[in-house]
Amino acid sequence: MAVLFAALLDAVFREPPARLHPVVGIGRLLAGLERFWRSGAGAGALAWLAGAAAVLALSSLAWWGVSALEVPGRALLVGLLLWPAFSLQMLTGEVAAVEASLSRGLDEARVRLSRLVSRDTRDLDEAGVRMAALETLAENLSDSLVAPLFYFVLFGLPGAWLYRYANTADAVWGYRTPRYRRWGWLAARADDLLNWIPARLTGLLLTSRGLAALRREAGRTPSPNAGWPMGALALALGVRLEKRGVYLLHPSGRAPEPADLRRALVRVRRAAVAVYALAALLSWGRWGL
Repeated sequence: MAVLFAALLDAVFREPPARLHPVVGIGRLLAGLERFWRSGAGAGALAWLAGAAAVLALSSLAWWGVSALEVPGRALLVGLLLWPAFSLQMLTGEVAAVEASLSRGLDEARVRLSRLVSRDTRDLDEAGVRMAALETLAENLSDSLVAPLFYFVLFGLPGAWLYRYANTADAVWGYRTPRYRRWGWLAARADDLLNWIPARLTGLLLTSRGLAALRREAGRTPSPNAGWPMGALALALGVRLEKRGVYLLHPSGRAPEPADLRRALVRVRRAAVAVYALAALLSWGRWGL
């Protein structure tokens, strides 16, 4: 009930209001920690650990409080607290909007895509825009759905929210820029570690081409995890996905076409249904929720 209620809230409302969204709160926490600890790899690690301790304490308190309740709606309350830890509808809606923007003009699509990816989108052609949209769809299926539910099944609300903290911290501090190269090393490594299993599970959900082919494509990226879901989607659709100068997945594939993005969204939604069902069954067996 908890997982299915959270999925229903995601489908109907997408996201809580920004002023109430815990991830927005995590962003403010990260900004405050960065101001407190100014520089250095050691300072960055201390800041990450302090933030993790705060998020773990708050989510554990909420988990303990809800678990102590003996009321019929307890699972629904857990679902309400779990809901902001993942985001499927926001992801699929934003990716679909990129394809819709392409029908109105390449410049509009580049701007829309820039809301989803960190790379420079200004010189991407139509195929490049679709590639980037497909890549972020695949990678974020793991980051935004599979991983939070994986850790919820294992560790309850503290697991889901500690993962969401680590993933957000990596997005803020983990980039390999001069500013964060030393500061964000723990944020980047923690996110890699926590995503190791979910990324591989996501890859297996997205394609049936076999583990050997999937491992080959995953090895083409510098990331230890991102290549698994991205390579799986490339194989499933028969397209190549490229980030110039960084990686080329399924190089024998064709350039993605408008129908490919629609097919990818259908495949991702079907995978999400399987994830919801499995997480609901396992969390019911583990937590009785």
